[in-house]
Amino acid sequence: MTSSRVSSLFRQWRVMLVLTAMLACVVAIAWKLSALHVMQRDFLQGQGDARTIRTIPLVANRGLITDRNGEPLAVSTPVQSIWVNPEKLVSEPESIDLLANQLDLNPEVLVNNIANNAGKEFLYIKRRMAPLEAQAVLDLDIDHVYSQQEYQRFYPQGEVTAHLLGFSNVDDVGQEGLELTYDEWLAGVPGRRQVMKDRRGHIIEELNTIQTAEPGNNLALSIDFRIQNLAYRALKAEFITRRAKAASAVVLDVETGEVLAMVNQPSYNPHNKADMTDFSVLRNRAITDVYEPGSTIKPFTIIAALESGVFQPDTVIETGPGWMMVGPNEVKDLFNYGTLTLETVITKSSNIGTSKVAFEIGPEPIRDVLQRVGFGEVTGTGFPGERGGVLPNPRRWSRIETATLSYGYGLSASALHIAQAYSVIADGGVRKPVSLLRLDQATLSELPREQVVSKEIANRVRSMLETVVDRSRGGSAVEANIPFYQVAGKTGTAHVVGEYGYEDDLHNSLFAGIVPATNPEIVVVVVINEPKGEEHYGGQVAAPVFSEIAAGAMRILNIPPDKVSEQQLIATSTN
Repeated sequence: MTSSRVSSLFRQWRVMLVLTAMLACVVAIAWKLSALHVMQRDFLQGQGDARTIRTIPLVANRGLITDRNGEPLAVSTPVQSIWVNPEKLVSEPESIDLLANQLDLNPEVLVNNIANNAGKEFLYIKRRMAPLEAQAVLDLDIDHVYSQQEYQRFYPQGEVTAHLLGFSNVDDVGQEGLELTYDEWLAGVPGRRQVMKDRRGHIIEELNTIQTAEPGNNLALSIDFRIQNLAYRALKAEFITRRAKAASAVVLDVETGEVLAMVNQPSYNPHNKADMTDFSVLRNRAITDVYEPGSTIKPFTIIAALESGVFQPDTVIETGPGWMMVGPNEVKDLFNYGTLTLETVITKSSNIGTSKVAFEIGPEPIRDVLQRVGFGEVTGTGFPGERGGVLPNPRRWSRIETATLSYGYGLSASALHIAQAYSVIADGGVRKPVSLLRLDQATLSELPREQVVSKEIANRVRSMLETVVDRSRGGSAVEANIPFYQVAGKTGTAHVVGEYGYEDDLHNSLFAGIVPATNPEIVVVVVINEPKGEEHYGGQVAAPVFSEIAAGAMRILNIPPDKVSEQQLIATSTN
């Protein structure tokens, strides 16, 4: 065979080999494509979807909190939060610098933060931004930078309602106050939706909603914001004037047991807590702080005296010379009142008078009355940190323990306890639950109402309390008077316990009042803790605040006057 013939066959064989190889590749490709489209179609479709379709959360709107008249006290507004994928963004320092400048952040800090989280796919950079500000960031079109809708809690009334409402955190979860108590009720249920994203993580198509977000339930409080605001301003003014350590005020509806106002000092701004160092300002002192209530307890000692049958309103009690020794301890009055009746013991607020009553009837009847009207128990509002106070029950009462119990030492109570107890006197001896929520008629009809003191005795003691603010009868709290309204009330001034016992120059000043006295509508309790200056008695410090709050509440609630003289009626009709 010639060399030319061999060379020709070799070329043909090589061409055939190449053609066969190419045919085999085509067949292999065809086979693979067929296998992918037929046998592995579902698997590959799922893998593709996994790389382009994402399930993202739908944030639920937290429920609205309002006062009893629908005034918004806590609302949630939509905001945007900027987040990044640190795993992708860590290798793009120029993008990080651009992002930091737009968000007014320190570039070095942001670089370090992203580097420290480089193994993650999600990192918040800045939260709770206004939607326009967040859009300006997105308009930079930086890869791996995204936004997420959230909600931010806003409190239109600020510090006026701060102690009652509390606040929620950056994730919109209740942390204090009623936001914490009713967090589950307010929170709502988040939803989910499916979207398609491109390789840069941007949403290119909304696919479907898997679960619709359910907004939280609204919460209507018993608070009347008009009275709340009035009480806050009056209390704050006195708190500042007296340079007091703290102060509280409670306004309670006599008929329903609803709290119409609850305020404290010092307060705080729920929108600005970053620089807060004294966390005691977060306490709702009207519920969480307890102290010895002093002479505000005396009306309940008088109730026990009347129930015993041993005493009548005109029973004579000798209190001269204004002091007496009980063992090694001295019990004294502010002045030497001499001979008093049971009624004028209340008028003059005589410690000796109530002590002699307690010696006669014993401490147990007094303690029993105090327990029946709610002392020593939680009021049941469900407020975080609520305290029940202390109502002593020793196996054997000493004479000094018996005496001090009668005028408000040796036990402890909150401002709300005192308000609930006085509502029993105001409502003809009926005790009812206290509520921070607005109650409808159906709920009110189902609430327990217990007759814990006879109506006759409760009304009689209420009449005695009217003499406390009567100037003509030498009352100890004439500053509590309200024009055109009859007031029943009682002062209280209690020494504060210090490191070495009761401090001579530290006091808590209290006033508890009922108005209108002839047909009670509200109870107001004012407590000023450790006022400074020459004046510290409840009639001097707390009674004027009561007068301002109660007078304003009468106007707001449109309660008709019950103390208008004939001359005043003539003058009014003439005008």
